[in-house]
This record gives sequence, structure tokens and C-alpha cells, in this order.
Amino acid sequence: MDKLDHWQARIDLACAFRWAARLGLHEAIANHFSLAVSADGRQFLINPYGKHFSEIRASDLILVDADDPSTLDRPDAPDITAWALHGALHRNQPQARCVLHTHSKYATALACLADSHLPPIEQNCMRFFERVAIDEGFDGMGLGDEAERVSRLLDGKPVLLMGNHGVMVAATSVAQAFDDLYYFERACETYITALATGRPLRIASDEVARKTARQWLEYPDFAEKHFAALRRMLDREEVEYRL
Repeated sequence: MDKLDHWQARIDLACAFRWAARLGLHEAIANHFSLAVSADGRQFLINPYGKHFSEIRASDLILVDADDPSTLDRPDAPDITAWALHGALHRNQPQARCVLHTHSKYATALACLADSHLPPIEQNCMRFFERVAIDEGFDGMGLGDEAERVSRLLDGKPVLLMGNHGVMVAATSVAQAFDDLYYFERACETYITALATGRPLRIASDEVARKTARQWLEYPDFAEKHFAALRRMLDREEVEYRL
């Protein structure tokens, strides 16, 4: 399939990579983002192994099929854990069109705590109230059976906090997935910072947290407008991401 196929999808995903690098959400050449381009989710775009997030261009992204075992034999193959995790997710969760996996600092810190729940202490935390699945069964890198196990944990939620590992966000679009990734990291940063003071937390009631989460979900076009602004800034400063 020609690299000109799915061009807007490529541009959007490349934008997400560049901004993840700018915001320090990435980890060297590790971590991976993918975007389904077929109705069943099995064909998806993903980053090739060895490319830094800050240098990803639209044309660098590779189109793969979750059912094709020869994918790892191609010269531009994805990272082996990327192939396993994202392949399993797109096979088992076709509604998860865009999947972003990072080891971002504060989300990963939360994933290291014995209690990895994010309490509703401020608006960003409340956005994710009852919307985070927590994996407490880490069993090594996301390969083979571990990838299959992880792929079934989202349970309709947008965020999977991977205990002892990192975070995975799934959404219907790149814009929504990146917005969730960004605000979840901000929420985790606030919580970890508040914990560091050693002082008691002001935790909102479940009722207020649910109300605020609902208000976030009803906020008009928030993710799309956020991502459009990110694209505009890259168009001025790093336009080669579109190539």
C-alpha cells in the first residue's frame, strides 16, 4: 500500500509524536503510538523501531496488519513490544482507534504506588474519575500472553494505568487520545506533587467528582480544538512533520 494512503491520519499521528517529545512524555526510542485505519482495527499505523519521537514524520509511519506475523521481518519493523501490545489491542478492542503508550514521568510514578488510584483532588483528576482501569498483574514486558492479557483490561475506559510499567490511552481519534494523555499526565503530576507535601489532601466527594467528569465529557469540541492548536504551532515551527 502506498505511503500516500491515509495521509491526514499520518499527519495527525506524527503531530502527536512530536508533541509527546516536546512535553517530555516520551522515553528515548521506547514507547509507541498507533492508529487504526481499517474498520475492524486490524490495519494500523505505528512508529518504526529506532526513531525518536521528535523526528517522526508522516511518511515514517508504517502500515501493518495485526494478523500478519511477517511484520517483524520487514526492514522498518516496529519494536517487538509495540507490535505485540498494539497488535493485540487493535485485534481485541476495535473501538480503540488510537492507542498511545508512554512511560511518562508522573503517570509511571502513580503506576509504582501500591494504591495506584487517582483521587479527585482537582478538576483534571476528576476528569478521570471512574474512567481509569488499573493493571495490577504485571508479568514482564508486553510480549506474547502478556500482550493479550493487557489488551483485554480497558473495559470501556479511556486510560489503562499499567502497574509497574506506564500508561496506555485509547480513544476514537488522535485528538481525543492525545488530549486524554496530556491531561492524565497533568492530573498525575498534581497528585504526586500534593503527596510530596506530606499534608492532608482535600478530596472531593464522589458526587462532585462524577459531576465534574460528566462536565468534561460534555465540554464542546475541547480535544479537537486543543489538537488543532498543536498542529498550528508545528506548522509554524516544525512543518517537516507533515512530510
